[in-house]
Formats: sequence, C-alpha cells, structure tokens
Amino acid sequence: MSTATAKQQGSGPVLDWAAGHGPVTGALSATTGAFAIATAGAATAMPPGWAIAVGAAGALGHTVVGLRVRNAGRTLATRAASWLVGAGWTTWAMTNGPLTWAALGSLATIGVGIGAAARSAALYEEAREDEAFAVEQRQVSAELSAERRAIAAEWVDRIQRVCSITVRVLGVEMWDTGAGFSIDAELPAGGATWNRIASESPRLSADARLPHGCTATASPGIDQGRVIIDVTTVNVLEEERTYPADYSTLSVLTGIPWGYRTNASQILAYLREQCALIVGPTGSGKTNMVHAILAGFARADDVLTWVIDLNAGSAGLPWVLPALNGEIDTPEGKPVRPGIDWLAGTFDEALTMLDAAVRVAKQRKMGYQDVLSKANTDLLPISSRIPQIMIVIDEGAEILASSDREIRKLAEKILEVIRIARAMGVRTVLTALGATGSVLSNLMIRREAKVRVALTGGETEGMDLSKMFPGARGLRVDQAPHKGAGFMGTPESSAALFKAWRILPNQIREITAATSDRHPMLDDVSAKAAGPAYARRWDTDRTTWMRNQTATDPAAGDGSPDGAGTLRLSALNSAQPESPEEELARRFREEIDAQFATASDPRTTGEDDGADRPAGLNLSALRGEQDSPAQQAALAALLAAGTEGTGASAIARALADAYGTTRQTVVGWLKTWMQDGTAVRIGEGTKARYVHRTHTSDN
Repeated sequence: MSTATAKQQGSGPVLDWAAGHGPVTGALSATTGAFAIATAGAATAMPPGWAIAVGAAGALGHTVVGLRVRNAGRTLATRAASWLVGAGWTTWAMTNGPLTWAALGSLATIGVGIGAAARSAALYEEAREDEAFAVEQRQVSAELSAERRAIAAEWVDRIQRVCSITVRVLGVEMWDTGAGFSIDAELPAGGATWNRIASESPRLSADARLPHGCTATASPGIDQGRVIIDVTTVNVLEEERTYPADYSTLSVLTGIPWGYRTNASQILAYLREQCALIVGPTGSGKTNMVHAILAGFARADDVLTWVIDLNAGSAGLPWVLPALNGEIDTPEGKPVRPGIDWLAGTFDEALTMLDAAVRVAKQRKMGYQDVLSKANTDLLPISSRIPQIMIVIDEGAEILASSDREIRKLAEKILEVIRIARAMGVRTVLTALGATGSVLSNLMIRREAKVRVALTGGETEGMDLSKMFPGARGLRVDQAPHKGAGFMGTPESSAALFKAWRILPNQIREITAATSDRHPMLDDVSAKAAGPAYARRWDTDRTTWMRNQTATDPAAGDGSPDGAGTLRLSALNSAQPESPEEELARRFREEIDAQFATASDPRTTGEDDGADRPAGLNLSALRGEQDSPAQQAALAALLAAGTEGTGASAIARALADAYGTTRQTVVGWLKTWMQDGTAVRIGEGTKARYVHRTHTSDN
C-alpha cells in the first residue's frame, strides 16, 4: 500500500461495511430503501403489489431466522412489523407519489418508529441474555456451594472426631490447579489454637483417606481465632517437572522461585535480607536444586552470583565452562558471559573470594552514605546499578562445623560475611548433607538463615526436621519420598511440602545464553574494594584448574598426529617412567602382599594362566580408587610418617604440586581409611594426627 493511499484512508471517518446495523443505521437503511423503491416504481409504473410481496417475504424470512436463534417474541414481532409497514408505505407511495409532503412526513415518522422499536428490542434481548447467564451462574454457584457445604460438613465432623475440636467453617476455596482445597475455619472459644489441629495432620490425612503424598496441613488464619487447613487431593510432587522455559527477568526484591508447593503454585525465596540453608543427603536432588537456584539468580538483573565448591567446583562448572570455552553464543551472536560471576574450587580461591566480599561490604558502608541518606534507609537500595552479591557455598554448613584449623579460616570469613553484610547486600546460600545438630548448632546460621530447605528423598538418617523447622508440626520424612521433594519454609511461608524443578544441562546452557546481557556489572565502589583479585578472576592462570578437569572424547580427537586433545590414560601406559611416589606406593603394596598373603593382581599374571596362584585374599577388586597415583602417594606418605603420624594438611601440601590434590580430598581419604582400619586417628581437634595401622601398638 502506497503512502498516499494510507494517508487518504487515514483521513475522515472509518466505515466498517461488514458491521451489522444498529437502531439508527437500520432505520435509515429501511426508509431510504423504501423511498428509492417507491420513486423508481412510480417512475416506471411498477405494479404496487410487488412491494407488498417483497415485504411479506422479508417478514417471513426474519421470523424463521429469529426462531432458529431463539430470539424473543418481541424481537420477532418488531422485525416482521418493520418489513410490513415499510412495504405498505412503499405500495401507497407508488400509487399516490413519493414526493409529496404527506409521503415524506409519513416516511420520516415510520423511520423514527422503526428505530425506537429496534432499540427497545435490542435492550430487551440484552437483558434476556444477561438473565440467562445469571441463571446459569446461579446454577453453577448452587452446585459449587453444595459441594463446598458437603466438604465443610465432612471436615467439621472429621476435626471433631480426630482433634476433639468443634470448628465453624467460614469458607472453602477450591484451588485453581485442581490439586485440592483450603478450609477457612473459626476455632471454638476456650483457648483452642491452630497448633492442635496441625499436630494431628497425619491422623487427619489418614482419616480422609488421602492418597500417598497428600496431606492436610493447618496454618494460622487471619487472626489467632482462625485456622487455614490446606488439603491436597492430588500428589503433584510425584511427577517430575522441568524448570520453566520462561526465562523472563527476575529481581531479588520480588522473590526468586525455588520450586512449587503441593497446590502446584510457585514458592518464592526473598533473599534481600535473609540467608538460606539447604540440606539434603546424597541422592536427594540437592545438586539439582543448587542449579535451579543458580538459574533464578542468573535471571535476576540485580544479582551477581559467587559460588564456592571445594569439591573441584562442580556446582559452578556447568555455568562457566561453556562460556569460557566459547561453546555457546547469545541469540544475537555475541560472546556469552558465564552464568555466575565468580567460581572458587580451591581453598585459596575461596579465601580470596570471601576476603573480597568482606571488603566490598565494608566499602559499601562508607562509599554509599549519601545514597542511604537520600533514600532515608539503612538498607542499601539494591538495583542493577548496585547489585546484590549472593554467595552460594556448597556444603558450606559442614565448613562451619569443621574443627580443622585451615577450614576454620573459611568458616570465620563466612560468618563474618553473614554478620556484617546484610544491610549492604551480600547474602549467602549454604548447603549441607543433613539436618543435624552439628550443622544447626551455630547461632548465626539459625538466626540469619530463615529460608530453609530440607530435601529428604525418603532418607530418615540425619534429617531432624524439628531442628530444621522449629515449631512446625506434622512434618514427616515419608511424606516426601521422591527425589527433589522435601520441605521448605520462609519467613513469609510456613514450612510445608514442596518440590524443586528438574533442570537439565541443556537448560543451563540456554539460561546462560539468554541471560548473558542481563547480568549487572559490579558497581565501582565494590569493584575498587574487591581489587585485582576480582578483576582477574577469569584470567587463564586462575581458570586452568577448570579446564584441566575436562577430558575430550578419545574417539573424536582433534586431528593432531600426536593425539593431543584426547584423553590420555598415562596411568596405564607402561612406557611412562615411574615417579618416586608411584615407586613408594608399589613397594608398599608389595609389603602388604608379603605380610598378609594377599593374592596377586590378575592384571599382572604371567603368560602361564594355568600356573598355581598363591592362596589368600584377593584385594585387587578393591583397588579401583586407590590405583590413582594421587591416592597411592597419599597412602605412601601416611606410611612413611611412621609412629608420629601426619595430618591432612601436610599430605595435601606434599601432593599439591604433583597432583593438585586439595585438603578436602585428603580428608575424605583419611575418613575412608579410618573406617576400613587402614589408618588410626590420634588426638582431637587441631592436634589430630593419622597413623598407619602398621605403626600402631596393636600390630
């Protein structure tokens, strides 16, 4: 369409020729049509009876159509009369002349009458439709009210039978998701509280014959004399739901979704002032939930995420490596920033990060006094210009409970961040393997980590829900047997069942790419305080450890003749020279074989497979992890320490240059050796030493 045509069509009134007639346009159409036919008929000597025949046919046709669409009798009569009156005037005007004042005046009167009658009929039809709709709604409401009355009567009787309390139901709300309903009830006079009903949740659920995974939970009502009872009738936690594909912008000020309740509604975590604690045993879906939390932080435009994971940084690597390696691009083809702002996978890097966080908090207190004064608040206004820093520490609760001297340094820094940085927008999310007294014994954690999650996965050991959610009633581990399911409580929402979304690796890449341009930059005041340690966090020498953990598929290769870029199993390559550590480990195994008459390793058997083999216990099947050079060297160092023994830190320092082994890894090995009797622990706390069992008095 040309511009001139568009301008021409854009000027003047716009007529919709496809629209139906109203009272005014209908009357004008009828009168002008009758006048035109009468004028043409008089000029051409048309027989007047034709007009009567056409009018009768029109009246009959509209009556048939009106009956089919179930119009009111008034509407049918009005339309038929309009046709007949118009046809009568046309017949008269053709006979006596349409251009007389009598003909024109009578036509105008007929037009006004037709318009008024049409308007009256239209109003009547609208009123009739409204009344029909109201009747239908009243029927639906009556049916729903009957269902609600039945539910109310049933639960009044059930609460009386189970809890010995007579309540009065004030309302029953059916959930939009169809997964259950809520009952608003008034407690009887005499001091009855909602806790009494909450404590009987398992018995109420059993009495109602609810499906497994469905509960009847009570919570405070609008006042202390009211109670809200949420009854789940469909177990939505049983099915696995992937993380929502909506990657729209979030904010820490309006809440970050962490999962969904039993009524299928999202539950939000408000972390502007609160820290969070997530516990879950192995296999409960804790790592998956950490990724879902990182996804929510990545979607926020006022959050920068720092991650500490001393287990080789595994929690943050999927959010970092695809971007650092250039494997993904934004929809516009631009380079992608990592999904998190900083990743620490070693003790030194974690300590550097926490030191930077402390400096940022202190510098913000000094550098933003004018901002706080203008906003008339003691809480730093968080925005994309001054983002909040969320530090996610995997197994951070265990760090706080550790008695190791070096790990205590990290613990002290974590507690300092929690203690001083609330107002300045630096908060933490800690994870733990269980809800035990050692994890929850720290007063700072109990006071500041008000957002709490317990992923149970049906595990009962180390899941003391009464310590995790003090004051909550009726929470049982067997209510959440599914992976990723558990209990979540916030200051805004009482502890109750929930489930975390399943987030897939491809979604992590999608979210990283979709939110790359959304990540804020650290404000100048904070960046200056963080210093070079923050500015160079992605330098090659600081991220080499990330890339060293990845191995290329050997089948793919990289096209180089020497096989560079493929997985090299040097431990199985006989041509490789034996290191001193490997020699010491080999000699140790030979000593063990000689002393305890263990069988030879089948992999070292000679060509004569039929030769007699020495009798004894074959331990070769247990060498899977201890066949790694790092662990062999650690065991050799323990043996070489003699009766004086050694500590985890000393072993880690000895292996750091050759293998990059961290202290946390060595601690895990020592615990395993203590359990199987290989090592003996002497002393407690910072004076603890580990001695190989061959050097103890028992041998």
